[in-house]
Amino acid sequence: MFTDAYWPRVNGVTVSVDTFSRALIKEGHEVLIVCSLYPSDYDTTLSIQSEKRADDPQILRVPSMPAFVTKEDRIAKFYKWNWVFKQIESFNPEIIHINTEVVIAEFGFFYAKAHNLPAIYTFHTMWEDYGPNYFPMFPAVIVKFVIRGVLKNILKRSYKVIVPTPQIDAVVHKYKPNTDTFLLPTGIDPALFNHEKVEVEAFREAFTVLFPEAYGKKLLLMAGRVVKEKNIGFLLKILPDILKKNPDTILVIVGNGPDMDFYMKEAKHYGVEASCVFTGYLERSQLSLIYAISDVFVFPSLTDTQGLVTIEAMFSGTPVVAIGALGTLMVMGGDNGGFMVKNNPDEFTARVLDLLNNEELYRQKSEEAKLHAKSWSIEEITKKLTGIYRETITSYIEDYGRSRSPVWELIMNKRWWKINNKIIKKKTKKKLQELHSKIKPLYQRKIEK
Repeated sequence: MFTDAYWPRVNGVTVSVDTFSRALIKEGHEVLIVCSLYPSDYDTTLSIQSEKRADDPQILRVPSMPAFVTKEDRIAKFYKWNWVFKQIESFNPEIIHINTEVVIAEFGFFYAKAHNLPAIYTFHTMWEDYGPNYFPMFPAVIVKFVIRGVLKNILKRSYKVIVPTPQIDAVVHKYKPNTDTFLLPTGIDPALFNHEKVEVEAFREAFTVLFPEAYGKKLLLMAGRVVKEKNIGFLLKILPDILKKNPDTILVIVGNGPDMDFYMKEAKHYGVEASCVFTGYLERSQLSLIYAISDVFVFPSLTDTQGLVTIEAMFSGTPVVAIGALGTLMVMGGDNGGFMVKNNPDEFTARVLDLLNNEELYRQKSEEAKLHAKSWSIEEITKKLTGIYRETITSYIEDYGRSRSPVWELIMNKRWWKINNKIIKKKTKKKLQELHSKIKPLYQRKIEK
């Protein structure tokens, strides 16, 4: 799997690659993740688990440099391609799965082309929606035009494409009409959300010690990167109306990002700073626990391609109120495990209040959430992914033949030279013998004369 983003970088692509790679390993497959190397002083409070696990993938980290558009991301150094190839060759992959669009994507496509392997690409992100936020110095129309060109080029070189939602599938076919696509969302590992009641209560106590303002309050939880495209300002605007009816409520925003200071100022602007908690990054294990202690998960994002955090909340039995857009529209599929609403502040507020104030409705939606989440189990979705891999490999061999070594590898391979020297010597000897057999009779006739 090729990805520019991986731990300690926290985003949806990281979670998707990590979750799928571990599930594939549990099924008996081997996985190598090629990703950017992050410096030891990378700015995050996320702790990486140091203990070795049985489902740990092999990881090849490529030396990188800062991405000039964001402090959180890294760009792999392109001149390291030959070093990357040498490391991958010992792994001997059967398929190349690309989960990015930047330098490491180029490594993946180049390796696949050189070795005659299928390159399958997952279209994770609606870059036309996100791009203008990364390049505010340029007109949005120009940024979108350039991004569209990059994505069309990626799709042109991809043998097959995985799309997490029907909406993204439509975008892919708009960019490149004849693209072969597979609809496959990212699965969730249910084991991450199985907690004993004692463990949940201990975490609740520890959380309120760390954030005393949350003590005795009902928690509205939002989890994700703290960036403008997540539409967090929508929640800050409606929070005063929720507090009028339910003053013992607090909004907990879990995550970090470049717009953290902006939203802290926004909370002060709306007069709700005392009812907002910004936790920063949390470990995955802690995130699963904060879902469990929360009362309602609120998700206003209009740009998420998968909306997996809504399913994570449901695994913990926490009802969801979310705006039905893109990935959220697919994963919720209506009012399953909560309420899927329009981009309307009044409707969103009303549904949150319904869950906070109606115990029977809350109980029903909590049970419904757990039931709905089961269909997103990583085990079931990984089976579909392995089926996609098999179909793609078989189809590629029929179209282009089996994998091969690039010409430059053969030239540099001493064993290749040794074998070919023997063949050349043998052929040369045979040719000389044939030539000698033709010349000898002529020579004998001349002597006889």
